[in-house]
Amino acid sequence: MGFGSTHMKFEIIDPADDSRWDALLLRSEDHSFFHSSAWAKVLKQSYRFKPVYFSSFAGDRLAFLMPFMEVSSFITGTRGVSLPFTDQCPPFAPGTGFLQEAVHEGIAFGKEAGWRSLEWRDSQYLGEEAIPSEEHYTHDILLARDEQKIFAAFADSNRRCIRKALKEGVSVDISHSLDSVKTFYRLNCRTRKRHGLPPQPFLFFENLHRHVISDGKGIVATARHAGKAVASSVFLHFGKRAIYKYGASDSAHQHLRPNNLIMWEAIRWYGERGYETLNLGRTERDHRGLLQYKRGWGAQESPLRYFKYCLKREMFTAEKRKKHELIKKAVARIPVALLRGAGRILYKHVG
Repeated sequence: MGFGSTHMKFEIIDPADDSRWDALLLRSEDHSFFHSSAWAKVLKQSYRFKPVYFSSFAGDRLAFLMPFMEVSSFITGTRGVSLPFTDQCPPFAPGTGFLQEAVHEGIAFGKEAGWRSLEWRDSQYLGEEAIPSEEHYTHDILLARDEQKIFAAFADSNRRCIRKALKEGVSVDISHSLDSVKTFYRLNCRTRKRHGLPPQPFLFFENLHRHVISDGKGIVATARHAGKAVASSVFLHFGKRAIYKYGASDSAHQHLRPNNLIMWEAIRWYGERGYETLNLGRTERDHRGLLQYKRGWGAQESPLRYFKYCLKREMFTAEKRKKHELIKKAVARIPVALLRGAGRILYKHVG
């Protein structure tokens, strides 16, 4: 479908229904896993979000991309989000003028579609009036180096934890199986409960396995001790870039440092296969413990800014993130079965 412009012709694409999409992405610059058709399918089928990807083409490659999902909810309203449950999803464009033009087209489209707002999860060229709604950090480990140099760049504490895990007999297996996803999910439910959050619905992870992991675009790394799964993480990849997306563990075995060994084995796995970077996701600026942990992997740190445009007020808005520590403590006391039910209901509304 075309969408009018006097300078650039934008098409609105649904990558989930476009068999050429990933090939186009791989011939283009600045792509990430989150731009891929697999991620679009997971979000669309898990939460019934509607893909609205503003795209422009130059022959057999994408010249411009600004992806959105329409999140329709009676709780949070109808919004355009780029993209839900995605840590970082910058548009890519040949210049600032193209992106600003696309933003105007996106605003016009959103008004016509009845959206309350548009949200971007990382963008640099929205204009001087664009103030961030949230600010985070993101971290990238460079993999195109000798394995010993990568290990030497880790903080002393990380190296000690890796050696401790190995000494204690912890092992890590890399899998693409649905059973490994189920193992992760069991640990994830308990981990989310500890953090005072409901787990994502299992349907989401089923779709993640169907469209991503079983199709060779992701892995599940599981740490075991004495035959028991004590930690598990999900990594995603596309092109030459990988992403650490989800992690879970059994708190009773944290002294074995299985999460550190998982990260090291994932770094080795991706490095051996020629991947260039491993991204560690987003981290809130005031989360000192997590920042220290990610910096300890010798990663490059970059600012990560989110932007929100309110269509009613016709302006970018800055929203302070509210702390809900009392709610989290209360949620941590709720049985896992009830939390899983809450996750099935709530996640399609938040995005």
